[in-house]
Amino acid sequence: MKLRFWLSGFVCNFSDIMMRISGKTIPKDKRVVIALTYIYGVGQSLSKKVLKEAGVSESKRASELTDDEVKKVREIIEKRHKTEGELRRERRDSVERLKRIDCYRGVRHKRSLPVKGQNTRTNSRTVRGNVRRVAGSGKKGAPAPK
Repeated sequence: MKLRFWLSGFVCNFSDIMMRISGKTIPKDKRVVIALTYIYGVGQSLSKKVLKEAGVSESKRASELTDDEVKKVREIIEKRHKTEGELRRERRDSVERLKRIDCYRGVRHKRSLPVKGQNTRTNSRTVRGNVRRVAGSGKKGAPAPK
């Protein structure tokens, strides 16, 4: 069943409009299992659990979902799981709390150093930035022409 409605002067089919969950647009051309992972906080395992609970086949494309299936999936994700802004806010607040109480992990966050015990002598370029602090370290330049 296709629903038709007016959208700013144009007649559109409801199935032509993209699916939105937690304020995020879900791609229509991908399988639902993969498409749900575009939502921050939803990985493949949670995506599979949600689809199983909603009774939706994992092999379906997002564009093939009926309105009822979309509604079930949206309700399960939005009501039972923290996603997008709420999850980002919670993670940011927990890092800020660590910084405020000056625990070891908080200090490492403040100094932009690895937090979970990794070595810093050589491999921490991602966290520290690609900065070479010693003259001889890093890539060697091309040999000078003679």
